[in-house]
Amino acid sequence: MKIVTIIGARPQIIKAAMISNAIERYNAENKENKIVEWILHTGQHYDKNMNEVFFNELELKKPHWQLNCGGIAGHTKMLANMLLGIEKALIEASPDFVIVYGDTNSTLAGAIAASQLNIPLIHIEAGLRSFNMNMPEEKNRVLTDRLASLLFCPTYTSVQNLANENIKEGIFYCGDVMYDAALHYGEMAEKKSEILLRYHLYGLDYYLCTVHRAENTNNPERLTQIILALVEMASEAQPVIFPVHPRTKVYLDNYNLMPTLATNPSVKLIEPVDYLDMIMLEKNAKMILTDSGGIQKEAYFQRVPCVTLREETEWVETVYAGWNQIAGYKTEKILECVRRTPERTEIKEYGDGKAAEKIINAIVCV
Repeated sequence: MKIVTIIGARPQIIKAAMISNAIERYNAENKENKIVEWILHTGQHYDKNMNEVFFNELELKKPHWQLNCGGIAGHTKMLANMLLGIEKALIEASPDFVIVYGDTNSTLAGAIAASQLNIPLIHIEAGLRSFNMNMPEEKNRVLTDRLASLLFCPTYTSVQNLANENIKEGIFYCGDVMYDAALHYGEMAEKKSEILLRYHLYGLDYYLCTVHRAENTNNPERLTQIILALVEMASEAQPVIFPVHPRTKVYLDNYNLMPTLATNPSVKLIEPVDYLDMIMLEKNAKMILTDSGGIQKEAYFQRVPCVTLREETEWVETVYAGWNQIAGYKTEKILECVRRTPERTEIKEYGDGKAAEKIINAIVCV
């Protein structure tokens, strides 16, 4: 069996690593019916840290094809460039399946290319919905699920979402491959990461904040309200650690918000961090504030409460279980959520850390 895996953003690389590891374990036990996997990296999010250093540090399988689609302005032009490169690679490889992950432009481009070449498509993290069609990610999810032959759902809610859209065939509940990754890389982070020492965070009840989504960064009112909340809540004993996404930095400058941040030195802006450092920051935080879907889950994996800086979430289980609160962007609402302590329960449906193994076993049985 031949598989082409398409990735383009850091979370997809991490998820794909879990599947690649499961393929290696399967091949070790099945000498005659091995799976051959090729990886295509669209370059949607490309920099040296995300490739050379990132792949080496996490001991990941290197891509067989590396496109150069990062930095292309506009979704349509980016998709067009991805489609050309992906189609060429798929014709060359002639795989039995194409695997895509999540909800990025790379996901949709891989889905369209596979569909046009009549290659069965596997969508991992299928069925997630925010029900906000203004989000590019939501459009990408819905369209990819429509094109997929095998849909691997991380939660029971995602299975039900597909059923509500009359998608009822080729659906598998498998648990969350990001939980696999949290277990796998958690021990590695403890051994390798020095970020707590670097920023003198040992013993501090710090908050961790990330902001990167266009709905927040591209809107001066929303970003200002979020920044005002950080300035209000940060203190010497409980600072806010804020790894600043490059795009967010541009808008902080454009909206003249840097002077506001400077009024409270306990809001500590730092450079973007790698995955192992992020795990350690998450694991030791008092609370996480974020507009990232993945970090909402990672907060739960580390049993750290989360406040989501959006109006909705794909990961509704985290809200129902009390680990996540939906704050939106308004200062007072954010501060209200930070002060609140909901009752919390465990979430069973993210699985047992063997989602990748279940996915591979299902694929070979199709």
